[in-house]
Amino acid sequence: MGMSFFKQLRREFAGYNGKKLSQDLMAGLTVAAVALPLALAFGVSAGATAACGLVTAIVAGLVISALTGGYYQISGPTGAMAAILGSLIGAYGMQGMFVATFLAGIMLIIAAVLHLGNLTAFVPAPVITGFTSGIAVIIALGQIDNFFGTHSEGGSALAKLASYSRLGFHPNMTTTIVALLIVLLMVFFPKKWNAVVPASLVGIIIATAATMIFKLDIATVGDIPKSLMLPDRLSPSQIDWATVPTLLAPAFSIAVLNMLESLLCGASAGRATGVKLNNDQELFAQGVGNMVLPMFGGIPATAALARTSVAVRSGAQTRLTGIFHAVGLLIMMLVLAPIISNVPMAALAGVLMVTAWRMNEWSAIRYVFQHKFKGAMAKFIVTMACTIVFDLTVAIVVGVGLGLILMVARLSKLQINYERVDMSRLRTDDDTLSERYSNAMVAYITGPLLFANIGTLEELPEHIGRCDTLLLSMRGVPSVDVSAAQTLLPMLRELKERGIDVVVCGVPSATMTMLRRAGIVELLGEQSFYWSVERALLDHRPRPLAAFDSAEA
Repeated sequence: MGMSFFKQLRREFAGYNGKKLSQDLMAGLTVAAVALPLALAFGVSAGATAACGLVTAIVAGLVISALTGGYYQISGPTGAMAAILGSLIGAYGMQGMFVATFLAGIMLIIAAVLHLGNLTAFVPAPVITGFTSGIAVIIALGQIDNFFGTHSEGGSALAKLASYSRLGFHPNMTTTIVALLIVLLMVFFPKKWNAVVPASLVGIIIATAATMIFKLDIATVGDIPKSLMLPDRLSPSQIDWATVPTLLAPAFSIAVLNMLESLLCGASAGRATGVKLNNDQELFAQGVGNMVLPMFGGIPATAALARTSVAVRSGAQTRLTGIFHAVGLLIMMLVLAPIISNVPMAALAGVLMVTAWRMNEWSAIRYVFQHKFKGAMAKFIVTMACTIVFDLTVAIVVGVGLGLILMVARLSKLQINYERVDMSRLRTDDDTLSERYSNAMVAYITGPLLFANIGTLEELPEHIGRCDTLLLSMRGVPSVDVSAAQTLLPMLRELKERGIDVVVCGVPSATMTMLRRAGIVELLGEQSFYWSVERALLDHRPRPLAAFDSAEA
């Protein structure tokens, strides 16, 4: 990993000059403008503070960008990560979350060493779409209080929602109007302007100015410290060591989500730039970053598609873009702290509501439902429901498990088509052949012979009736399992005892190996196997039944 990383650096900075440096600097500042409102919002959304989100973006930008497996990757707090932190912080407090983040960092480094990056390819697209939509729902539900100025209780988004029936739902009009105005601004902000300055930043500037000028009585983000080391950070003396084993499951959730988000983001940006992401290096960078973040008081970070795509579009040349974005955010934090502390929570809630809506992969969802892909619809709905009700790890395990069951069900479908032999199609003048195969049948078998479809195989003797020759065309049989072999062997022996000459045609090599191991080749004899049905009809000469009997004896 080390040597390939230095090779990557040499390639990345080959021919680096002042022009490329200025491109990196401008791209970094552009990303910082997009990242500022998102960092504040995701810190709040996670159940931590806006300052916590800002520190996360700065530290992740510096550490992870320096070690990243793709120069275009911009890391920081994300909506998906924030969504799974709410219940974790509710249950174990900030110190528990810091420990889980540190453990997740260790898991990511182990994943990098074991080259586990490619495992993300085994998560079906509808499962990813489903948990993304589930996370979007959690983010939206988690922002109802900040959006309407109401109060709820409970650790999870669903518990908070349920608590309104007990506590009552009494919206604050000023808060609601500010939040709605942010939503409207972000929805109707012209796209060409958005390329210059992000709508979320414009909205937050306007809302903050209004709050300060009119002294609006609404909740704001509060103090922004002028230090990267937050007062509430990972402290060994405050760790409840008894709870550390119970934090392994949430840490695993954080690590899995980081892998999925970072590697999917890298795959998308890699296609856009033509530079492939080094998966193992990226996981190592994410691991180191997430081990360092709790020491500053940050929440878990991952590569973020929104910021990465801005970096690519803004002309990023090297990993310095990510570092400049972090430096830009640090300067904003130090210089603008008094102003940032007046950002209304309602404005951040508005940004998060729009972000949650846009997180959904609407084109993929429409495609699946319009074309009525039942398996994909089931995976999407089940994964989304499990994400909302349980957690991300359960959702992915259930989604992938359901995907495997549906795949086995689909792949195990066996089709057997039966046809009488028509010698006229062979264009042969040999009357003896026509007479020989006057009562012959061909069974075309398509699909793997597995335990799941033995029932279809067992119907074969009924379908062929009283024929005297059976040609089994197995060109479409990629594999045979033990259960199918144990069914096939006695069936063929019984057909042979009935005086039926069985010929097997077009067997793939893997299937032939299994038939040989199962004793079927020995039972029928090597001379009963041909490359094709046509070859068998022209060349096969049946052994008399007595020959079979002597072979058995």
